[in-house]
Formats: sequence, structure tokens, C-alpha cells
Amino acid sequence: MKAPFIERLTKLASQDRQIMLLTGDLGYGMIELFIDKCPRQFLNVGVAEQNMVGVATGLAREGRTVFCYSIANFGTLRCLEQIRNDAAYHEANVKIVAMGGGFSYGALGISHHATEDLAILRTLGGIKILAPGDDWEAAEATEALARTPGTGYLRLDKMSADNTRRDNEPFVLGRARTLREGNDATIVVTGGILKMALTASELLDRLGIHIRVLSMHTIKPLDSQALLSAACETGGILTLEEHTVDGGLGGSVAETLLEAGVVPKFFYRLGLRDGFCSVVGSQIYLQKRFKLDAHSIVAAIIERIGSLSLCKEEFRGVENVQNC
Repeated sequence: MKAPFIERLTKLASQDRQIMLLTGDLGYGMIELFIDKCPRQFLNVGVAEQNMVGVATGLAREGRTVFCYSIANFGTLRCLEQIRNDAAYHEANVKIVAMGGGFSYGALGISHHATEDLAILRTLGGIKILAPGDDWEAAEATEALARTPGTGYLRLDKMSADNTRRDNEPFVLGRARTLREGNDATIVVTGGILKMALTASELLDRLGIHIRVLSMHTIKPLDSQALLSAACETGGILTLEEHTVDGGLGGSVAETLLEAGVVPKFFYRLGLRDGFCSVVGSQIYLQKRFKLDAHSIVAAIIERIGSLSLCKEEFRGVENVQNC
């Protein structure tokens, strides 16, 4: 998702000199496009992410819209006090851009895993939080944040679903996208793991199990209407995130439904439940290890709608369905 982000940001900055990009001494090989086109709107603050957010807030208070780019954990958890006290408290036009959501940097270990960021940042007042699922959503989310006043968080991922854009479809911050229709259950998903949700829905379709897939690219504000409709119209809700189940997408969905007095037929959060990940490996490997891959999603849905016997009978002969 790096390329669509920087391409759209460069286009916007070329049209608006108040847009700036700050980096904590990384991203080279990607941000040269922005530097070449808008050299006076770029600043490398060095390996000093906390200072980067402070500088960005100062620039924003002088009328700029500032994007701060870093690896997810470094740009969020390391800078949490500055994001809270400097940017969010002052409603500054500071947009934290985190590359590497979830297990994107899985081979580098826990210091580079971003599996708590959504839960922590969504508690901050006024902040907008977006986690796009494919390249089109990433580009559109960049522009939406640039045009929305206040502090924002854009969580980019190394994994991306295939292009899900439909003709003349608008991207609306805070409004979920229904990518597949179905009434048997709903998968509510955020981030690049959307790819796995869509694959799982296709596999389930072959069983006659029709799944609604909601791309919840905006975590805050959350699309409560889409969730209420899913809870009332489908056989249950499964939330999917490459993130801890504590306080992230699943927690936000549960809070929204229960406060509205709406209880789905079943509700399950699919995410990390084992605390810190001490395992290293590729993003795909870690998704399988923690049962976030497509076949694990299929198994979780089938278990909760009571069709396991159907799966074993009708799915026989399909490759790689041992997990069902």
C-alpha cells in the first residue's frame, strides 16, 4: 500500500503547498517521488519519532497539514504521549501514517509487530483512524484524511486485497463498503487481511454459505448503521483483524451493537488471543500460525453456523481444506 499512498499524497501536495511530509529517516526508495515533486514540503527529522510529532504539531498550528511517516510501532506507541498531548488535544492537522500494520514486518519480531495500535489510538479523543484493505482504499483514505480537519491515523499494510473498486463508487470516511452480499453471516474486516476474508467468502460460497463482507476501512468513526443492518439481517457476525482482539475492531463492533441493544445470532472476534507473538516469520506464515488465514476463517464461520458436517461432506476434494 506504500505506492498508492505516496502517489496520492504527492498529487495532493502538488496542488496544495500547505501539505507536508515528515519522516523519521526511513521510507527511501518510496518517498523520492514526493521529494522530487515537492522538495520544500518534505522534512527528514532523523531517528526521532517523538520529536517528529512535536514538529508536525507546530507546523500544523501554523496552518499546515502534516503527514508523519514511520513504521507502525515507532510512529504510534513510541510517540503516544506526543500524539495525545500535542496533536490530538489541540485538534492539529497531523496525520500519523504507519507502514506495517499487523505482521507486515513479521520476520523482524515483536518490536516491529503492530498488533495493539488500533486499540490504543482509538481511545484518544477526536482522532480519525483508517486501516484500508486494498490499494484503492489506501489512496482514497490518504485523500480523505488530507481533507478532514484534525488528527488522524492511517494504518498501511504490506498485504493488500485485489482491487475492489467498483465503477463510480465513492470512498466515504466512516462508511463501510459491502464487498460481498450474503445473509448466512457477516465478516467485518479491517486492513489488508481483507484479502483473506474475500478468499474465505469465495470458499464458503462453494458450500452454499453466503457471507456478507464489510470492509471497515474506518475504525473511528465506525459505521454503526452497517453493523446494525448486518446484525439484524444475517446469521451472525465475525470480526477479523490482524491485531489483538482486546479493544480493536472486534471490541469496537461489540460496543456499538450492545449499546444499541442489538444482539446478533452469534458474535466472534477473530484476531490475536495469545498475548505477545514470540514467533518470527513472514506475514502469511504468522497469519496461519494464529489462525487468521482464509481456511481458518472458513472453519470459524462453519463452526458457528452449525454446518461442520456439510463442510466435511461437500468440501471433500477441494485442496487445503484440512482445517475445516
